Amino acid sequence: MDVKKSNTRLVVAGLMLGLFMAALDQTIVSTAMTTIIQKLGGMESFIWVYSAYMIAMVVSTPIFGKLSDMYGRKRFFLMGLLLFLIGSILCGTALNMEQLIIYRAIQGIGGGALMPIVFTIIFELFPAEKRGKMMGLFGAVFGVSSVFGPILGGAITDYLSWRWIFYINVPIGILAIFFIVKAYHETKVSRKQVIDWTGAILLTGTILCLMFGLELGGSEGHAWDSITIISLFAGSAVLFVLFLLAERAAKEPIVKLSLFQNRLFTSSMAISLLYGGVMIAGATYIPIFIQGVFHKTATETSTVLTPMMLGVVLSSQIGGRFATRFRYRDVMVISALTLLVGSFLLGFVMDTATSRSMITLFMVIIGLGMGVSFSLLNISTLNAVPPQFKGSASSLLTFFRTIGSALGVTVFGTMQKHEFQEGVKEVPNITPDMAVQITGGQALLDPTIQAKMGLTPDIVNSLLSKLAGSIIFIFQWSVLLPLLALVFVLLMGRARMETKKPGQQGTPGQQGTLGQQGNQNSKGEGTSRPEPSFHEG
Repeated sequence: MDVKKSNTRLVVAGLMLGLFMAALDQTIVSTAMTTIIQKLGGMESFIWVYSAYMIAMVVSTPIFGKLSDMYGRKRFFLMGLLLFLIGSILCGTALNMEQLIIYRAIQGIGGGALMPIVFTIIFELFPAEKRGKMMGLFGAVFGVSSVFGPILGGAITDYLSWRWIFYINVPIGILAIFFIVKAYHETKVSRKQVIDWTGAILLTGTILCLMFGLELGGSEGHAWDSITIISLFAGSAVLFVLFLLAERAAKEPIVKLSLFQNRLFTSSMAISLLYGGVMIAGATYIPIFIQGVFHKTATETSTVLTPMMLGVVLSSQIGGRFATRFRYRDVMVISALTLLVGSFLLGFVMDTATSRSMITLFMVIIGLGMGVSFSLLNISTLNAVPPQFKGSASSLLTFFRTIGSALGVTVFGTMQKHEFQEGVKEVPNITPDMAVQITGGQALLDPTIQAKMGLTPDIVNSLLSKLAGSIIFIFQWSVLLPLLALVFVLLMGRARMETKKPGQQGTPGQQGTLGQQGNQNSKGEGTSRPEPSFHEG
């Protein structure tokens, strides 16, 4: 990258706008979904509005990450922005639910390029002593978008139209494109590149089979032991083995398998996976718990996660700054222990008698434990690999976090439904047919369904109590995730990021990474050598 020609402030503005747009779109849609269903129909398939985006993003993330390593960050970041904008415009013009699902997949492909490339550019743009601060700032974008997304989505839907939750991306995206085109310049790659098409196709097939299996499994007509679901998981396993074989033989593999020999890199991936599962458990089931126990409407609970996300914003900033002063392991130990305490409080202290203020406190603790990972894991991952693999490494971090969320939704969802159905058997006057109608209990939160089923207030309260118990049950099991994460944190070794000391000189292009100037060994231990700063335009 030619840092002398890059206007750092404008580049940061463009990157932040692009990341905010992609992160915001994952939360802004939820508030408007009721209105979208009323306008477009498709109640039976609306969940795929979320699933299509997530599946497309998971599939495209590692591929874009590798391509950015091969051909440069700028072109693929701009491609991601353009695809996201095209998908947003098309979503706003959708005439039915099927069109909206397809267009959301286009958005997801663009989102798969934006998130990992943003953090890679930031790592390359700033010297070591500033990376922690910048990673913390960009990591906080996820929390900010989670706070304002539902609020903004509700306001736009009420006062304009649901279509504008997608059209709002257009001016943001255009401004981001302008800043990046004008201000960001990088050194062109002159050597001949070979795209690993076999690996890309096999990886895409592996992820598609896995994600469709997770999304369809347990739904109506697709039991977990059905031939369709078993075939999807079996196909994913076979394709994954073929993918590993292909990557071992490829000249420029999509995923460099030798990266996983580095203990710091592998530990960071595992922690990201486990943290993704914890976060999706809280984000999914805390609003349902509060809605059921405190008898709130869906609109009233749209901002219930705000305390947790404010904790994420704060700790992301703290984690980024501490990354330049302490070992990664030391900072992440505090993060994992905080997350463990928060998960324990949700699973073993919270019950139906717990006050709303206490639940808010528990959520803040969860957020404080979670947010550190958004900044620090990006730093530890990118410091663990040579420059030619930074895009791929960053994309894999996003990939594992998203896979963790998908697995968390599926596993915890299955456990919660089973626990709730067991509890329903203890409620008098509930027939097996009625139990099937309410499945995991979320349907009970709709007064129209309560009236349609002829449920008395006493029966509703009994069922809501069972719903709350089933949610507490999955929070109890979720404690295992930060415990496992703590194990991988301890495996991060003594690695840390060292910044330039006063009077120390560096050379242009010096990198504190494995395989170049750094003295970090294959186990992920050691330190990174300092890098020089440069003029901020």
